[in-house]
Amino acid sequence: MSSDPLVVGRVIGDVLDDFAPTISMTVTYNNNKLVSNGHELFPSAVSSRPKVDIYDGDLRSFFTLVMTDPDVPGPSDPYLRERLHWIVTDIPGTTNSTFGSEIVSYEKPRPNIGIHRFVFVLFKQRCRQAVSHLPTSRDQFNVRNFAAENELGLPVAAVYFNAQRETAARRR
Repeated sequence: MSSDPLVVGRVIGDVLDDFAPTISMTVTYNNNKLVSNGHELFPSAVSSRPKVDIYDGDLRSFFTLVMTDPDVPGPSDPYLRERLHWIVTDIPGTTNSTFGSEIVSYEKPRPNIGIHRFVFVLFKQRCRQAVSHLPTSRDQFNVRNFAAENELGLPVAAVYFNAQRETAARRR
């Protein structure tokens, strides 16, 4: 039995194929809420775009960041259930997401039923401006298909948090 939080949380399997992380990435909301695998964050705490730091050591490397929600109700095909929340490309290594090109604007999480996983996936690009196949919709997105269409290969890092609908009492 694996103790990898991405396996335990079914991110590997439901969203990603098994991979070995090779890059360190941190995702922080509001300068103080660090995203940790499987931890719950309130939607009100993640309403604005996070800062995503990449620690690669090579400024000549470029990365693509994708944020998706694989738990939206949708078609019976689980590979078409993801909702796209954000894409940033051409992020130079050893910098953060603000240095990249935001090609799909950040959409704040709004889970309405049940617990949703919000997954950040980082891919190393072959070269700058490697991403040319852009999604036509936020709905029925698939990280694996996006990576294949853009020849991104396996992820180099991933992290996820859980969120569920906030009641008025939980927002206090």
